Amino acid sequence: MTTAIAAKPNLLTRISFGIGGAASGIKDNGFEYVLLFFYSNILGVDAGLVALALLFALIIDAVSDPVVGYWSDNLRTRFGRRHPMMYGALIPVAISYFLTWNPPAGVSGNDLFLWLLATTIFVRLAFTFYEVPSTALAAELTQDYDARTSLMSLRYFFAWFGGLTIQILLFWFLLVPTPDIPVGVFNVGGWNTYGSVAAVCIFLAVLVCAAGTHRHIPNLKAPPPARQLTLGLIFKEIFETVSNPSFRALFLATLFGLIASGISATLNQYINTIFWGFDNEQIAKITAAVYISAVLALIIAPLIGKTFGKKRGAIVIGVLAFSIAPMPVILRLLGFLPPNGSEDLFNIIISITIFDLALIIATQMLMGSMVADIVEDSPLQTGRRSEGIFFAGISFIRKLSQGAGVLTASAVLSVAGFAQGGGGAGATPESIRALGLGYAVCLLTAWTLMLICVSFYRISRESHAENLRALGEREAAATLAGSD
Repeated sequence: MTTAIAAKPNLLTRISFGIGGAASGIKDNGFEYVLLFFYSNILGVDAGLVALALLFALIIDAVSDPVVGYWSDNLRTRFGRRHPMMYGALIPVAISYFLTWNPPAGVSGNDLFLWLLATTIFVRLAFTFYEVPSTALAAELTQDYDARTSLMSLRYFFAWFGGLTIQILLFWFLLVPTPDIPVGVFNVGGWNTYGSVAAVCIFLAVLVCAAGTHRHIPNLKAPPPARQLTLGLIFKEIFETVSNPSFRALFLATLFGLIASGISATLNQYINTIFWGFDNEQIAKITAAVYISAVLALIIAPLIGKTFGKKRGAIVIGVLAFSIAPMPVILRLLGFLPPNGSEDLFNIIISITIFDLALIIATQMLMGSMVADIVEDSPLQTGRRSEGIFFAGISFIRKLSQGAGVLTASAVLSVAGFAQGGGGAGATPESIRALGLGYAVCLLTAWTLMLICVSFYRISRESHAENLRALGEREAAATLAGSD
């Protein structure tokens, strides 16, 4: 095997790599937004048991990430380091996701706990064996600074696009009322069909990603020389790798960014329904508008990265995005927006949401690309390329921090005085004001901490080029020494 591809990958490769993100987007959307509701409200499993099963699966999944990342970096096969794992995960990810949403007939209530526990662990482990090596390809398919931004932009675009599309399919077309089931959300058959359709889409996304990048296997980086590995050496090398200063900066930035995302996702329905007073049709329009945001982000991220560089670009658009996001709430608290129920208010909110979400997605795209650039920085200190470990580390913190945002949002709801399951029926002006204030303050705090962490990232366009030059000299010297 030779060096990584220096030029920009062609369109087919970029699209194939990007479509791979749809698999993760579909899975994350289902697990984060509706799995708890499906098993507790529809199938009758105690909510505490559902949460316990999801927690166990999440912990096992998070711990497996660095192990799989290290294994992927050191795997030696005729098909390279990444693709054997991707192909190996192809069928398990689809089957496990299907089984999660299609439990055995005749079993209900708490008897489904073990089924839920087993299938969610199966799903998460299977996805680890696909997601970690496939995202690591971003650092191997090209060494070009801007081309990596294009790759990761497409990855995030298809993740958002795939997750949103399947969600719309579920709520608008599958969970429909029947003569026997007047409330569509209780249509178990619709949930079962969702599991089938989502599993097929996940299978196709993984297949396209693996097959579409397969021809590049001969040009991808080779694993390190074969050596005697011990458990102590493995963990020693993992910790050496993740001690990279730029990685630590992105690791912490991802933590605070996910806390902000958790706050926003958890409180979104409260803000839309109680704070703004939007009806179901208006909320549906705002949901569908995410398509526009994803397309705009796909244009914005590469342009900003090329113009300002990734770190500066992420900070610039991050400051803009995270200032805009809570601004409508703050303006309402100050009395500067039209009243609830007015068309002007809805038009203002949906316009701001489209633009602001585009900037937030673009920030995620740039930060994802920044991980890839650490790959050439780390070997100068450790002597090893560790694409798998770096992307596994980001995946690790993403999974472990998912609950932090939800807990913060729950605290906001508690302080605002919203009883569990009470909705907006008993909301007072004071509780609504407390909800808006807590939402704005928590988001601004989390995003500010995220951007502070990003500021400690050290790799620029110029230092990346210098890293490539230094590595090139090292490889040339090693080749020359080997020929003597």
